[in-house]
Amino acid sequence: MKQMKAIRLHEYGGPEVLRYEDAPIPALKNDQLLVRVHAIGINPPDWYLRDGYKMLPPEWRPNIPFPIIPGTDISGVVTAIGKDVKGFSIGDEVFSMVRFPSMGESAAYAEYVAAPASDFAHKPAGIDHVHAAAAPMAGLTAWQFLIELGHDVQNPLQPGKHHPVPLNGKRVLVNGAAGGVGHLAVQLAKWKGAHVIAVASGRHKEFLHTLGADEFIDYTKLAPEDVVQDVDLVLDTLGGPATGRFLRTLKRGGALFPVFLGFSDGEEAEKRGITVSMTQVRSNGPQLEEFGHLLESGIIHVAIDSTFPLAEAQKAHERAAHGHIQGKIVLTV
Repeated sequence: MKQMKAIRLHEYGGPEVLRYEDAPIPALKNDQLLVRVHAIGINPPDWYLRDGYKMLPPEWRPNIPFPIIPGTDISGVVTAIGKDVKGFSIGDEVFSMVRFPSMGESAAYAEYVAAPASDFAHKPAGIDHVHAAAAPMAGLTAWQFLIELGHDVQNPLQPGKHHPVPLNGKRVLVNGAAGGVGHLAVQLAKWKGAHVIAVASGRHKEFLHTLGADEFIDYTKLAPEDVVQDVDLVLDTLGGPATGRFLRTLKRGGALFPVFLGFSDGEEAEKRGITVSMTQVRSNGPQLEEFGHLLESGIIHVAIDSTFPLAEAQKAHERAAHGHIQGKIVLTV
């Protein structure tokens, strides 16, 4: 059995449970690519898994056998191809959000990853592996909330399907605008012709204006719900129980899209004629290919907060816990 280096969990806990050690190179199935990983983007689901999905109700927590390799987002080079795969060749540079959401099966914090070819896209030639690895989950989340859903899996938390809304000429507020999803959502909304109001802490002001934000609100000085009105759409990348405060910023017929669970002001939303909707991001190679064209042409830029070697995944998770991230944190292999 050939070995590789990987980060594995043998128990749930803080960053200290991330162990850099030998693991078997995954076996290749007929519909899969085997990829030599060059960089790995880190995302909130990585630390949700690491701490045992404490933020979910106990009955929703998956039972995953240890040891587990966390992570979903990679960029690398194809080293082997399953016999049913078309459209990829050995030596191709590719990027992917691997098998999401399949709890604990994505296994991206490693030197090699085997995953369905349908999860992969060709890496844009004009960007390096670090920037490509930073893009998939944040980019697909922004895309599937704002542009095109890309799957027909029912969200168990709401009766209707999520429908992105037309953005051209609309006023769009992005909360958490400097983070992974936020900074890409700002750019996608601008690309689609929206007037974008970015909410983040003051140190991100210049950064967000360079990405095209039309207005900036420093939430440490002003509560956006006190100063903004008549918005068509709020994308709250933080979501959670406080997301209901944004109902006050929206016009009748507007929409609130929280990216994380916790919204509980349904009656208030109904009274104000506001649609509240969310979706679960899912792997989609063709959409990632489209997103890659925007990266290639320079229409969208992925910002890198910091990079750490794979062996120092623990430090990367500590950086994430510290907050105030500008763009994405990436592990290099």
